[in-house]
Amino acid sequence: MQNSGNKKKRRYFILENFNKVKLFTWLGVLIIIFITTLCIFACCAQSNKSIDQKGENDIVEHQDFNNPIIEQRADPWIYKHTDGFYYFTASVPEYDRIILRRAKIIQDLAMAEENIIWEKHDSGEMSVHIWAPEIHYIKGKWYIYFAAGGLGGDIWGIRPYVLECVNGSPMTGRWIEKGIMQKSPEDKFSFSNFSLDATTFEHNGVRYFVWAQKTGEFNHPSNLYLAEMENPWTIKGVPVMITTPEYSWEKIGFWVNEGAAVIKRNDRIFISYSASATDSNYCMGLLTASDTADLLDQNSWKKSPEPVFKSSEENSQYGPGHNSFSISEDGNKDILVYHARNYKDIVGDPLYDPNRHTRAQIFNWNEDGTPNFGIPVPD
Repeated sequence: MQNSGNKKKRRYFILENFNKVKLFTWLGVLIIIFITTLCIFACCAQSNKSIDQKGENDIVEHQDFNNPIIEQRADPWIYKHTDGFYYFTASVPEYDRIILRRAKIIQDLAMAEENIIWEKHDSGEMSVHIWAPEIHYIKGKWYIYFAAGGLGGDIWGIRPYVLECVNGSPMTGRWIEKGIMQKSPEDKFSFSNFSLDATTFEHNGVRYFVWAQKTGEFNHPSNLYLAEMENPWTIKGVPVMITTPEYSWEKIGFWVNEGAAVIKRNDRIFISYSASATDSNYCMGLLTASDTADLLDQNSWKKSPEPVFKSSEENSQYGPGHNSFSISEDGNKDILVYHARNYKDIVGDPLYDPNRHTRAQIFNWNEDGTPNFGIPVPD
């Protein structure tokens, strides 16, 4: 009888412990399922934050930047060099000097040391309205293209000029003046009138120069012109006009096409530009040419009929424009760099309102291969 009782106790003990093991096993499985579910929801939430639906076919990725990048720096130009640094220059509110910063990350340009590499003359040529500098690296040398006034004693005698860094780093090297942009003797038109916002690009072994120039026609429109370059400070041949203000959004306040920037993608060459007065009406247009076309044929360039980037009341961003293009640190994302204000009403001439801040945002490409800049993101 005693042995029978002991056997029953052992069976009960084993059964009780077996049930406990089953209970803990199921609890462990439930905990794993719960944790896995939480992770899936977290990943989905993070994925939803990475895109912003702007329409049925337009998906614009959020910017990875804290805007504005740099306050009171207009006409921003950011160039990523082969040394891994981003080089930044822009117009300062005083319009009296050319500055340069560099950083390994675009956002860090905000905290980077700012070097003054050139200052305006005391009088005469290059003494006023120092505007829209751009830094380029051409055949082993650094160049800066910029606009300046004072030619002939006229503050509006604005023309494109060139600086060359003759040694070392552009941050510390010596910059010399190459002077006003040169042209061939037979060219009587180029830089003969108000001219500014020059940029340069290379295609199929040929370097080109793009700039804005006013004419004496009705309303004195500012057009964009394109010419081949003989060297970094001289154009050659006859320039071609590639765009003139023709749509209503290009003619508000002033008839303006200016501030060209070039990006090559998807077997095409895109030239963005800015239009209208420098207030909240300032916006961006787009020219497109095939990369196999004759770029010096005016008919090779097609203009988008609507602005491709403009003010956003919703995001309190006004007058976005005078852009440049850059690329992300990993080389996988295209970046639009531009200036804009965060208020609409301006007292006095908007040209002398100092608060055009440098901003940046990632942009995508449409299915047809054209850029989709989206809308200016909020601060």
